[in-house]
Amino acid sequence: MAVFRDDGRHRVAVLVRHGVLPMELGLVHQLFGTATAPDGSPLYEVVTCSTTPGPVRTDADFAVTVPHGPEALGEADTVIVPASHEEDEKLRPGALPEPLAEALARVRPSARVASVCTGAFVLAAAGLLDGCPATTHWMSCDLFARTFPDVAVDAAVLYTDAGRVLTSAGEAAGIDLVLHMIRGDHGAAVATAVARRTVVPPHREGGQAQYIPRPLPEPGVTSTSRARAWALENLHRPLTLRDLASREAMSVRTFTRRFREEVGTSPGRWLTRRRVDLARRLLEETDLTVDQIAERAGFGTGASLRRHLQDALGVAPTAYRATFRGQSGP
Repeated sequence: MAVFRDDGRHRVAVLVRHGVLPMELGLVHQLFGTATAPDGSPLYEVVTCSTTPGPVRTDADFAVTVPHGPEALGEADTVIVPASHEEDEKLRPGALPEPLAEALARVRPSARVASVCTGAFVLAAAGLLDGCPATTHWMSCDLFARTFPDVAVDAAVLYTDAGRVLTSAGEAAGIDLVLHMIRGDHGAAVATAVARRTVVPPHREGGQAQYIPRPLPEPGVTSTSRARAWALENLHRPLTLRDLASREAMSVRTFTRRFREEVGTSPGRWLTRRRVDLARRLLEETDLTVDQIAERAGFGTGASLRRHLQDALGVAPTAYRATFRGQSGP
């Protein structure tokens, strides 16, 4: 859970470097900047900084003027490091350029730190990812793993959350990561409102494994989309793999393989995540008891819901409801 100031706002500092990708810079401002409390007041303050204030090259044909220097990092509650195609893949363990190392040294120990795309190379070179799960763009994962063997790189996921340190895959996965942080800070309803305004899904299915080039499926091979849509309408039921496979007229083995190819995870893990998402919404938006929510979300018993919510979020249902009930925006 992020720390918030007396005025209820949370300061986010975006550390940009020459070669920054404009989309990655913009998405942080867009998503955090549109998260509001029920009274319409902003929940985050976002500032952009660099090791030296002034013009910073992007990977496009324009530069951005950065108003703040590295001192902004010392005042931040969350620090975001977007990618730089000019620098990232040249970085090595413990070998950050001196201005960048000095800037990151200003980050407070209590601050949350996150990267977008190959910005993970910066966090790894600074030693922030040692022993932690992490990801980066799938095209850079092999180099990342060889360069930083002490980091548990996962090339299949859209983002990772190790508590204080978070990473995301390619550019658009930064959207998934920021929505994840907003969801953790303020609940599903606020994150969903931000996603709706930005016209993106509040939770994207699967991981980046589905975007790695692979041979096209044979003509006539069906997808698993109808089964997924049907499952979302029937989460309260005790769904089995056979139930899902039958919706696509596939064998269980074929369905499981096709599902993993399309979504990037197993049907069982996908179902659990969707049920946790539904339980979170019901805890935030209704007065249903834990047992009633467990039944509606397909967990069967309150004990099962408690176990899965603890595994996914690290909190009990009553604690989650106490934290987020009444915080949701429109």
